[in-house]
Amino acid sequence: MDILSITGLILALSAILVGAVLKGAGIMALVSAAAFMIVVVGTIAAILIQTPWGVMRRALAIFPWVMRPPIADGQTLIRRIVEWSNTARKQGLLGLEPQIERESDDFVRKVLQLVVDGGEPDSINNVMNVELHAREHADLTAAKVFEGMGIYSPTLGIIGAVLGLMAVLQNLADPSRLGHGIAAAFTATVYGIGLANLFFLPIAAKLKLIIQRQSQLREMVIDGMLSIAQGENPRLIEAKLQGYLH
Repeated sequence: MDILSITGLILALSAILVGAVLKGAGIMALVSAAAFMIVVVGTIAAILIQTPWGVMRRALAIFPWVMRPPIADGQTLIRRIVEWSNTARKQGLLGLEPQIERESDDFVRKVLQLVVDGGEPDSINNVMNVELHAREHADLTAAKVFEGMGIYSPTLGIIGAVLGLMAVLQNLADPSRLGHGIAAAFTATVYGIGLANLFFLPIAAKLKLIIQRQSQLREMVIDGMLSIAQGENPRLIEAKLQGYLH
């Protein structure tokens, strides 16, 4: 679990709820079915219109990464690559064939297969870079779904506030309802701005960082496997790959 994400979420909720109490508005002032419909449901509707199904499905798949990021142990990966390099020097590239079935990461498994098959380093590099950029592009596009929600929700919050003020203006003859009506009108603004800046935009930024880290490790895998294919010394391979972790 990502402790920073969990702590941030708790602090974000606390900031809004405690802030509402300290300002004298009270927690119940934040409860509004109308604001929920306009801002939350409206934001979901807007992002569904914007997003193709494949991208939305990927966005939902990577959303849990915010709380539970994919395991990215670079040092362990480097040790495995160095072990594979030692095996290749002793037994040849075909000695790596048993490792293919044991590998759980499909990206690593694919580059291992290409190396074992005796592909030219330039060809392996081209194939795996296409794979790398395609995966990175798909994941970044999915992360932008949450970024889009962070753009739409404040605008819908303003729409909610305007609709609330319109309702207030229709009841100007009853002064007793004005204060409550104006407060309710601005609840939608709180929903929109709060969700954007405490939820949607931070999620998008966190996912982008995770995706960037994954791409960096995949570049390291490609570099390491190409070094194995070219017969480089295992110690030199390890020294080179350590640079990716700085």
